[in-house]
Amino acid sequence: MLPEFVDRNRSIEELDGDQWPDPPEESTTLVRSVHELRRRAIKDLTVEDLRRLIAQDVGLHWLLPVALDFLRETAPQEAAAGWYDDDLLSAVLTRKESVWRSAPQLARHLDDTVRMLTDLSPYIQREVEAFRAAMPDTR
Repeated sequence: MLPEFVDRNRSIEELDGDQWPDPPEESTTLVRSVHELRRRAIKDLTVEDLRRLIAQDVGLHWLLPVALDFLRETAPQEAAAGWYDDDLLSAVLTRKESVWRSAPQLARHLDDTVRMLTDLSPYIQREVEAFRAAMPDTR
């Protein structure tokens, strides 16, 4: 587990101390979903929920450690299966360089996890290469 403590019994909204108003009625399903997911306890978020929030850059301070722990826990099984093609990994890899620069220990954790994987899909491999090019000091 990453050293940063994340109280998974609390929601992003609680952890951030920032209560968003309800989205406007004409909002898209994505916007309504993100608002709702911010109010859910982190322990109750599914992998797809994590992917959705991370892809929208919501709650990254809290969710990246959780996502990275999940990816690290599942990496051995994925590597044994010989194929890793994961939307959560893609969402994590494609966060802005500034996110990783502000949390170098998370960037190193991600790089170490990716090194455990084999047979990455071509599009995930391209994302790994772009991440490493932007973060050459992960080692």
